[in-house]
Amino acid sequence: MSIMDVTVEVAERPGVGVDGAPRPTEDVVSVLPNAVVLLDGATSLLPGLRSGGWYAGLLAGALAGRLTGYPDMDLADLLAAAIRSVARDHGLTPGESPSSTVAIVRWDEKIVEGLVLADSPVAAETDAGVRILEDDRIANLRRSGPGYRKRLRDGAGYGEEHVTALTTSAAAVGKYRNTEDGFWVAEADPDAAHQARRATWPRADVSRILLASDGVACGVDDYEIFPDWTAVFALVTDKGADAVLDTVRAAEESDPQGARWPRPKRHDDQALAVVSFR
Repeated sequence: MSIMDVTVEVAERPGVGVDGAPRPTEDVVSVLPNAVVLLDGATSLLPGLRSGGWYAGLLAGALAGRLTGYPDMDLADLLAAAIRSVARDHGLTPGESPSSTVAIVRWDEKIVEGLVLADSPVAAETDAGVRILEDDRIANLRRSGPGYRKRLRDGAGYGEEHVTALTTSAAAVGKYRNTEDGFWVAEADPDAAHQARRATWPRADVSRILLASDGVACGVDDYEIFPDWTAVFALVTDKGADAVLDTVRAAEESDPQGARWPRPKRHDDQALAVVSFR
């Protein structure tokens, strides 16, 4: 897709559920005339709670309308309004609702803006090198107890006991959602938007931008099959965005029980958007 001398390439692939069964992706990517939005809906482990993908789809629609209709509105204010709208229209309650990460890149003739909330990073290829916009608060959250990761490292593998351990871990982490000492994510509290990480670059200095869900970013941050985001840009140049997804998925297939790289699911949803500026 080519918009105002900007080319956007999107690669997406569904993962599996915590039970290992196929299911629709919960990642959502929206390409707009002046922006790209990438959302990663959190997989719900609580009975009766709507899926993160359901929420991400609604939030993407609310963001798209505002990004198009209010091109000069502050990104955090815009995100807050979208969160408030979805929560109001669907009766969502803070702490008891589905959630999603948020990555937004918006541009005009002079600047490129980025906003990230939770673990969907943005990487900018600039004249000064690759610059990373990320929100690592959930990664740095202090965890008590061995959790599901130790089970996987010890070779216990996936199955019903893994789901139980993962549910226990998610409940413990959930207590820190949208709190000062925890992490911030889009859910039902509009104030979370103002806790997002922000960056701005002169458009003339930016050649490309990557937006990634954590099912792709794990290749850099966790698996280290890419030494850095510069290597990801190089692979995109050489073989395209789908090749990045292929590389991450191949690594996971080499570790089917999560012993080398403990993770909630064998395969997470993957979404990668590449924005190229001419």
